[in-house]
Amino acid sequence: PKLQTPNSKPTTPDSSLLTPDFLLSWWRFFGCEVCVFTLQPVEGHGSWDGQQCFGELPRQSGYKEQIAVLTRATIRTGKLRRFWKHAAQAAPAPGIPGYRGSIGIGEMPWIKQATFSIWESSQHLKAWAYQSAAHSDVIRKTRSENWYSEEMFVRFAIRSVAGTIRGENPLERKA
Repeated sequence: PKLQTPNSKPTTPDSSLLTPDFLLSWWRFFGCEVCVFTLQPVEGHGSWDGQQCFGELPRQSGYKEQIAVLTRATIRTGKLRRFWKHAAQAAPAPGIPGYRGSIGIGEMPWIKQATFSIWESSQHLKAWAYQSAAHSDVIRKTRSENWYSEEMFVRFAIRSVAGTIRGENPLERKA
């Protein structure tokens, strides 16, 4: 696929160009649905296991197009019960303007959790993240109760998408 500027629209390349054949065969064997995103980090802060794995990024960039977000945190073991008691209220729900969907990921999902979400624009993401009473309440509790020993938030420009999630193009999906 051609290189795109931060404000250009995502393309849909052939997934075989992005993923080795042996992985595609393995996923097909197990009947897995595959969706590959090509992303460019545009803003963020924090670390993952002590590393700034996307390099030095500005906290804010002014990027306004479709956006993917990776949030990742290591939850303090003594705070697990409080975190998981409130985690659901912080998650975006279907029907939120501009929300395309999300998936929970992580190498140890109950302790080292991460979420990958897709938004129609950074304005939609920010409206939900900073104006939602439930999400704002959890952010306050996270800080005041010191739930995380480490956190990372990175926003990405979506360069391309190949494949589907639940049978749909995730950039066109209404959550």
